[in-house]
Amino acid sequence: MNSNDNKPSLRKHPLIHLLVRSRGNPKVLLLIEPLWGIPFHLLAPFVALYMSLQGITDTQIGILLSVAMIGQMFFSFIGGIVTDKLGRKNTTVITDFLGWGVACLVWAISTNFWLFLIAVLLNTADRLAMSSWHCLLVEDADHKDMLGIFTWTNIGGLVAVFFAPIAGILIYNFTVIPVVRGLYVFFSICLFLKGIITYFYCTETKHGKVRREETKSVSSIALALEYKGLMLELLKNPATMKIMIFNVIMHITILIGNTFFGLYVTTKLGVPESYLSFFPILNAIIMLLFMFVIQHKLERVRNKIPLWAGLVIFSFCSVMLILIPEGNLLLIIAYLLLLAVANGLVLPRREAMMQLAIDPKERSRIMAIIATLTVAFAAPFGFLAGYLSDLDRRLPFLLTTVLFFIAIVIVGWMRESEYKGKSMGED
Repeated sequence: MNSNDNKPSLRKHPLIHLLVRSRGNPKVLLLIEPLWGIPFHLLAPFVALYMSLQGITDTQIGILLSVAMIGQMFFSFIGGIVTDKLGRKNTTVITDFLGWGVACLVWAISTNFWLFLIAVLLNTADRLAMSSWHCLLVEDADHKDMLGIFTWTNIGGLVAVFFAPIAGILIYNFTVIPVVRGLYVFFSICLFLKGIITYFYCTETKHGKVRREETKSVSSIALALEYKGLMLELLKNPATMKIMIFNVIMHITILIGNTFFGLYVTTKLGVPESYLSFFPILNAIIMLLFMFVIQHKLERVRNKIPLWAGLVIFSFCSVMLILIPEGNLLLIIAYLLLLAVANGLVLPRREAMMQLAIDPKERSRIMAIIATLTVAFAAPFGFLAGYLSDLDRRLPFLLTTVLFFIAIVIVGWMRESEYKGKSMGED
């Protein structure tokens, strides 16, 4: 009796109900997201360490980050054009094959700075999907489902995190370099498979078909020249400008955290390398609990309040990490738990707000411009963070603290009416 009562209540949960009733591209893309998330989270804690153990200095890691951002800026810029001319589905498939499938094979054989550089440059093609994947995901979806859809994209990555201990166990038995090489090969296979599923089970969006016809006889150069007018329109739009600045700050802080956390806690706080794969599980458990138990209860709360709360926690976490004494594992765990709460509050809202604030008729090109400007502003921070880490591995996290405080001010300038998706209803 009780078990029967529990089943319908679970299906009535807003997130479960959204996934069950969704159809077409959103459902396919959400279900196959773990094909990217699982190998990514197996590798993520060890990427900087993998490079460091092969003689790549912190400054060179920072240079690779900055070079990656320059390449991302180029592919972000042309992303809207490629997405409109080739279609949302085709562009996403090509990106999965080139930007991840091939790039991971190069990472798997990398032994010096130049091979790492080639892999990074190939991976920058992934920025094409900043336009195409988001368009494929949301263009045929109801705008009221946006927060739920982007909550599920985060959940897909979080579920993948539970596979991370496999990497820790393998590294404990076989050391970092051979295990990471094998994981990069596994990553490549997963992304080739993801591309094949996307090709056969997704369909081009209605608006994607329209844009493909409209741009068929227009040269890429002519489409690029049209960016000037779109960029001026974007810069004059207070809503997209505020959200873009906020997006830039979050992009930089996430980049710094993902790159230098593992290096910092293993070399300065005395954490064993094999532990790095277990830390993301703590983050995943807390975020999943937050998203299933609390997230839907915040839908009636002004978005600024959860954003402010999340950014304050982010700031506190950065300061806390700097002050944690060597060997204090409990404080590192407390840091990770607080960080998970902040991620749950901020990340899905950031993505949903971006999609709701832009004009759906120009979604691919506006997304491309925003992605280009985001990477352009963020590019110097890769080198800066690497340089600061060479001086003192606590300094990158001091930088993120300052950036989080700036983000708090930006959110204070936002108005709720600027990202309620009014234009989407007009589509």
